[in-house]
Amino acid sequence: MTEKNKEYTPQNESEYQEKKEQERFDDMKDFAESMKEPAEEETAEQSENPEEAECAVEKDLLVVANEQIADLKDKYLRSVAEFDNYRKRTLKERAELILNGGEKTITALLPVLDDMERAMKNGEKTDDPQVLREGMELIYHKMMNVFKGLGVSVIETEDADFNTDVHEAVAMVPGMGDDKKGKVIDCLATGYKLNDKVIRHAKVAVGQ
Repeated sequence: MTEKNKEYTPQNESEYQEKKEQERFDDMKDFAESMKEPAEEETAEQSENPEEAECAVEKDLLVVANEQIADLKDKYLRSVAEFDNYRKRTLKERAELILNGGEKTITALLPVLDDMERAMKNGEKTDDPQVLREGMELIYHKMMNVFKGLGVSVIETEDADFNTDVHEAVAMVPGMGDDKKGKVIDCLATGYKLNDKVIRHAKVAVGQ
């Protein structure tokens, strides 16, 4: 027979009561231990304050927002810098165009100027007007070829109907007959077009 199951007798009453007290104490201790672990787990789960959790979320969102702002600011500054460079480059190209826009034309005319200088020197060596005339005609045809290469064309006036888009009437000639009425009778100054744009109207006399 074990100590715990020892039969009750008047001689061992005090011992029996002591054992019972010890058993009740042990049972209560076991119960307390069994209740302690869930309570600790619940305390651990609830230790995080809802306000603290919300604050942590807000901090995370703030970090993301600041990163996005920094990225957008970087893109904006890059765009501003690129536009500023484009503006400066455009202004420089425009200034160069204004200053040197006639370079192509001048370069094309330089050979004609050379021919004129040669003609002047040759004119000093001869008194034959035919030689001078031929030299002038050569220079003129060369000049017209240069103009043609630059897109310049002559406005036709011979037997043409008067047209205010390309002609400027500087004189009216009466008594030319019905067939000459409204027609160009004479060209006093040749007109020119640059491509399809009139750069100088032909100054003409018109039949009335």
